Amino acid sequence: MCLNIQATSGAGGTESCFVVVWCCWVCPALLLLSVFLSYVRNDVVNHYALSFNLLIPSETNNLHFSWHAKSKVEYKLGFQVDNPMAMAMPQANISLQGEVPRTLSVFRVELSCTGRLDSEVTILMQLNLTINSSKNITVLNFKRRKMCYKKLEPEVKSPTSDKNSSKAIFDPVNAAPTTSTRVFYISVGVCCAVIFLVAIILAVLHLHSMKRIELDDSISDSSSSQGLSQPSTQTTQYLRADTPNNATPVTSYPTLRIEKNDLKSVTLMEAKAKVKDIAISRERITLKDVLQEGTFGRIFHGILIEEKDPSKEKQVFVKTVKDQASEVQVTMMLTESCKLRGLHHRNLLPITHVCIEEGEKPMVLLPYMNWGNLKLFLRQCKLVEANNPQAISQQDLVHMAIQIACGMSYLARREVIHKDLAARNCVIDDALQVKITDNALSRDLFPMDYHCLGDNENRPVRWMALESLVNNEFSSASDVWAFGVTLWELMTLGQTPYVDIDPFEMAAYLKDGYRIAQPINCPDELFAVMACCWALDPEERPKFQQLVQCLTEFHAALGAYV
Repeated sequence: MCLNIQATSGAGGTESCFVVVWCCWVCPALLLLSVFLSYVRNDVVNHYALSFNLLIPSETNNLHFSWHAKSKVEYKLGFQVDNPMAMAMPQANISLQGEVPRTLSVFRVELSCTGRLDSEVTILMQLNLTINSSKNITVLNFKRRKMCYKKLEPEVKSPTSDKNSSKAIFDPVNAAPTTSTRVFYISVGVCCAVIFLVAIILAVLHLHSMKRIELDDSISDSSSSQGLSQPSTQTTQYLRADTPNNATPVTSYPTLRIEKNDLKSVTLMEAKAKVKDIAISRERITLKDVLQEGTFGRIFHGILIEEKDPSKEKQVFVKTVKDQASEVQVTMMLTESCKLRGLHHRNLLPITHVCIEEGEKPMVLLPYMNWGNLKLFLRQCKLVEANNPQAISQQDLVHMAIQIACGMSYLARREVIHKDLAARNCVIDDALQVKITDNALSRDLFPMDYHCLGDNENRPVRWMALESLVNNEFSSASDVWAFGVTLWELMTLGQTPYVDIDPFEMAAYLKDGYRIAQPINCPDELFAVMACCWALDPEERPKFQQLVQCLTEFHAALGAYV
């Protein structure tokens, strides 16, 4: 027998649609022992979507489920929310217990926020299914996420206040002296505040200039001798993640270079126009295996035929989208793919061609690296046995870090800010050569690494510097912070940083001085490099060129003992 359930959300049920197929093909003696659950779209099973909790738009208050069964199926329906203060218990317009209809029917689930507080609420709808009154029960869990916001109450004036205000306005005796006195005191207060503010600004500028001169002197001295091996006296003392930092937290962050994220303001036509000069014909591209797949994006191993010599072929990565991808998602893929375009460095992997023909899904082509994504490669190395040829040494990991630092140093010299440096945005080949890529499709392929903090924009929160989280400021110094986290990923073979910390608490956690702990078997010298990258003040973090020199010296020291 089969049970089909189709869930839709959004105005009119048009924003998203997923189909759940629950089937059982067994003999009576083995009833309910062979069951599978899948998300199906256009007759294509999406195994990845099972672990992905969809976000319901805040303005959407209803979910509609279309369902029917080909034979008798009894059901029980229940709901749970993880924050009852933010959302009331969901209500369905059908009974919570009964029999699944034999004809296609629709039932509605209402999701009503209480309006008491701002919170992201996880909703669980549990559907227990029983075939032919058997004691065996199959449980289907449908999870969704929704942002609830606090309602702003309008200001209400009491009759007493109206009477008093009216009296103050129409009292001809006291009105003039009170108003003039008040204006005088306000003027004096404003003048004092302005003078005080100017004095503070001048003092800060003076201290900042003196500090910059001392920092430049210390950097020049250290770089001429041994790079980062002797930390300067200005470096913050960092403690382990389980110990609070007693140092005074930095409350202001100097802006080195700020880039405004205006990807959403770019139209699809504008994005295509930017890459029109590297567009090629679809006939030259042959798609082979799917290397990675997300909800709306895919990365293929492809073959590109040379234009001048059709007999020659070369392997490429092909980034593309599925049919259900929206125009905004397609635009972001094309725009973010251009982040490294036109840059040439041995440790960068910019796009080479695009295919934007009408009627075809847009494709982005990059040179092929046969061991693929660095994060997936590190996790694979963690699982293999020690005598496996893919097992890598600590010296190999440091060599990978040097290559990433070299690529980022080149970007810093070109005044290019990556803003999403992580192992997931690097690739590697069988010679352990690492190249940095853009972050196109990363939010879709690695959804657990990105979080929305209530502003409808997914960010790599666990990789971001404090000034980026709080003030949305990005610079080469914030890329250095992300490099420290990437170095931690290398030493842990692809573990997720700050995995136990709520994304909404990350800013407070970092401001209080907490950091991820030193990985097992990570040398103290290497962890000290990570700690330097996580200084609260961007000016106190090392430059990428210093990181290259320090890691190179440490790599040479490791080689002396091998």
